[in-house]
Amino acid sequence: MRTFVIGDIHGGLLALEQVLKKAEVTTQDTLIFLGDYVDGWSQSAEVIDYLIDLKLQQNCICIRGNHDQLALDWLENRHEDLDEEMWYKHGGKATVEGYSKISAERKKEHIAFFEALQDYYLDDENRLFVHAGFTNLNGVVWEYFSKLFYWDRTLWESALALDPKLKPDDLYYPKRFTIYKEIYIGHTPVTRIGKTVPVNKACVWNVDTGAAFKGPLTIMDVNTKEFWQSDPLNELYSDEKGRN
Repeated sequence: MRTFVIGDIHGGLLALEQVLKKAEVTTQDTLIFLGDYVDGWSQSAEVIDYLIDLKLQQNCICIRGNHDQLALDWLENRHEDLDEEMWYKHGGKATVEGYSKISAERKKEHIAFFEALQDYYLDDENRLFVHAGFTNLNGVVWEYFSKLFYWDRTLWESALALDPKLKPDDLYYPKRFTIYKEIYIGHTPVTRIGKTVPVNKACVWNVDTGAAFKGPLTIMDVNTKEFWQSDPLNELYSDEKGRN
């Protein structure tokens, strides 16, 4: 049995099917999805259908991403935290168009899926899986604002800026990087720093390789760090814009 972590999918079902096949995933394997299943490419609703079915076949841990929460707010007609104009510009338009083609019953099933998403997952080896990050210096259990689990960017920015010469026992070493053995995140594409493969800084692994834009989707074996990638999403969906 293997444990895999999968980066942000953003409606790219073709890419998800591709990486699961490349990694030769079996029903004995555990799959940890880091969130942002929707908003971007045209198959957001189909991605959710796929994950609902997949959870019936094997152990799947599905983390909540900020785009998943935005989609849930829209599906449940909650607008106090939803700037629809901004959301449309960042992939929401494709999601709305996709959901216009499905039944009310399927929408209810998807709402249940979104509501059941986890803010984070901590395994028995003290490895944390979270969509974006956390800010509390004592860890996720102490985080006051739960939205930060899927909106925070300071964890990754701090990891990028950290002097590699600093050691964990140094007085100035960030405490957030000493709590967990490893931290796996998505949310901020590594394409922003010119990369298209998972990036490791301090104890943080960022596996969002830009599938919402022109990058590939990535699946990585948590234990061995071997990873597999799809074709770039703009090639799989050549007649669409995604979030570009």
